[in-house]
Amino acid sequence: MTDNFINIKYIEDLLKNAEHAKTSEIEIALSKAERNETLTHSDIASLLKTDKQEHINRIYKIAGNIKKRIYGNRIVMFAPLYVSDYCVNRCAYCSFNAGHDYKRRKLTMDEVRKEVKILEMMGHKRLAVEAGENENECPIDYITECIKTIYDMKFENGEIRRVNVNIAATTTENYRKLKAAGIGTYILFQETYHEPTYNRVHPAGPKNDFTYHLTAFDRAQEAGIDDVGGGVLFGLSDPFFDVMGLLLHNEHLEKKFNVGFHTISVPRLCPASGMNINDFPNLVDDDTFAKIVAIIRIAVPFTGMILSTRENREMRKKLLRLGISQISAGSSTSVGGYSLRENNTGESSQFLVNDERSATSIISELIDDGYIPSFCTACYRGGRTGDRFMSLAKSGQIGNVCLPNALMTLCEYSMDYGDNAFKEKTNAVITKETENINNEKVKAKTIENIKKIQNGEGRDFYV
Repeated sequence: MTDNFINIKYIEDLLKNAEHAKTSEIEIALSKAERNETLTHSDIASLLKTDKQEHINRIYKIAGNIKKRIYGNRIVMFAPLYVSDYCVNRCAYCSFNAGHDYKRRKLTMDEVRKEVKILEMMGHKRLAVEAGENENECPIDYITECIKTIYDMKFENGEIRRVNVNIAATTTENYRKLKAAGIGTYILFQETYHEPTYNRVHPAGPKNDFTYHLTAFDRAQEAGIDDVGGGVLFGLSDPFFDVMGLLLHNEHLEKKFNVGFHTISVPRLCPASGMNINDFPNLVDDDTFAKIVAIIRIAVPFTGMILSTRENREMRKKLLRLGISQISAGSSTSVGGYSLRENNTGESSQFLVNDERSATSIISELIDDGYIPSFCTACYRGGRTGDRFMSLAKSGQIGNVCLPNALMTLCEYSMDYGDNAFKEKTNAVITKETENINNEKVKAKTIENIKKIQNGEGRDFYV
């Protein structure tokens, strides 16, 4: 077992010293970021602590430039699939808390199929399976059965092509089972890296073990899962402390396994059943949250950043410009929630969804705002995971595969789910964006494959 590598005093001292950082020191850190140089921990702490608007504006500009340079205008789409809300933990912020009295449920495989069919009809190709922690009601074999069920489903318009999993920290043997089942990315939020706060908000249940939770990615990597996604729940503790914790965690994984987080999620604490949002004194306001997202983008430029429908439409639009590269659309945070929503039935959700627009509405607006919604799963299916993906990203070659794949999957989506007006809009975007593919052979192949998709001569092309 790896020791706890989060040093509270070290992080607190960094942040305390950063309060006295000179303007010249902050400007040096910003200049380093502009030159794509690696920032020190002190650099990042000083950016977190500055409250000067001219610094914040420059942070936003640098983050936006990094986002554009590495990710272009592509936005990866996904949806969560909640399969069980049985849980033995008593997390103070979660409606699935074991102490909450409501009728819980776990999906049967037939119910999983029903949910997946609805999600596929929404156009999704990438899902994140979510479940509470309960070894009796929701053992690892149930999760792997869900994964197999999802992958086995085939539709007229294709299938779910990547299943990521967000479940509790578990054993190396169980991670091996997830790997064998074909997991995409294993996602786990530390919630907070401040151990005293962590212990307070997780008073009972196996999640109460801070170090076991912290070292989950070590066990996952040892089991062969080389794509892992971290995150914290901003609002539980000092948000700047948690940013530093995230970055230290990422460095730990890079040193030990030669690859850090594939993605970082940035959920923000929001109301949920059975909890009072006013009981949490570290809630993060919009301006601070935007600065945090921008600084994470600067600190780990090649790591994907995920934003859920916890955030409203306006905030999502702003954060897309500052670093977010992956968003959910048309989401439900309830077990069986997609079927319940279709039937206009009430649901018990894990947290409040603040962007309740349909997937179609969100995707259409992304295009109107100049983005390319991407349903691509090619890197996972082509074996470009872990350090192989990062090597591709850091070499600058990622655009030669990501842009073509985004355009081909958008073409698929348009043909399968779009009306004539939507098809006309996406065709214009595709025609324009194919000219930005630098590799001429890849460009020619992309154009050829798009014509095949449009003519009904094939689908699921990728490079």
